[in-house]
Amino acid sequence: MAALSFDRHRAEIVAQSDLLRTHLDRADLTTPVASCPGWNVGQLARHLGGGQRWAAEVVRTRAERPPSDTHFRDLSPYADEEPAVVGPWLVEGAAALADALGAAGPDVATWTPLAVPAAGVFWARRFANETLLHRADAALALGVDFAVDPAVAVDALDEWLELGSLPQMLDFYPHRRDLLGPGRTLHLHATDVPAELGAEWLVDLTGDTLAWRRAHEKATVAVRGPVTELLLMVYRRRPVDPAVVEVLGDGKLLDLWLDRVAFG
Repeated sequence: MAALSFDRHRAEIVAQSDLLRTHLDRADLTTPVASCPGWNVGQLARHLGGGQRWAAEVVRTRAERPPSDTHFRDLSPYADEEPAVVGPWLVEGAAALADALGAAGPDVATWTPLAVPAAGVFWARRFANETLLHRADAALALGVDFAVDPAVAVDALDEWLELGSLPQMLDFYPHRRDLLGPGRTLHLHATDVPAELGAEWLVDLTGDTLAWRRAHEKATVAVRGPVTELLLMVYRRRPVDPAVVEVLGDGKLLDLWLDRVAFG
């Protein structure tokens, strides 16, 4: 279950897009994005905004199958963008998606890439976190500060673990079975988050599939650090850096896990 509400996810789509717009203001949008090889910052914004418009179409039309997504996959036309053009266009698309979700409601019947109980909830959460992480991509590329509300970061980590642990992921990505084995557990502990958010996770690789739970438990390897740094590490936006996170135990298991379950 999502830590944030449907309406909070809708609001975050707009809020994160507006924060990204501020990163773009007066920036050189031809700056390469290291975390999205082959894209520059302008192309990143066009990909995100195109994806938001695509999702709005899915929700608005109650699509039974995915519409074409080539308009935000082929980014070659957007190699030299201007902030004054891309910024307003981005926030316009974010608002359109949030409005479409609001009109449709959390239980709208429409296509989703995975079987989920509430399609509106899925799309709102997915694009709240998609927007958050692409804002991180732009901020890191442009060298500007990236700060996240702890509740938003915790929800993004939850979603990453939920999607990555779905049983069908082992069919989609058979190499992830290499992670499974006795004694293979990982503990993530956000050290700067209010206790009521319960920002500790136990990843359990000892069974027949990947599993996780919110818990404070001993593990083969533990990672402690600020929640934003855990977010960037898990989503592979920043490498494991002993200067910002503390790794206790089997660091090789951590590296293997991060490599095999890369997503987003």
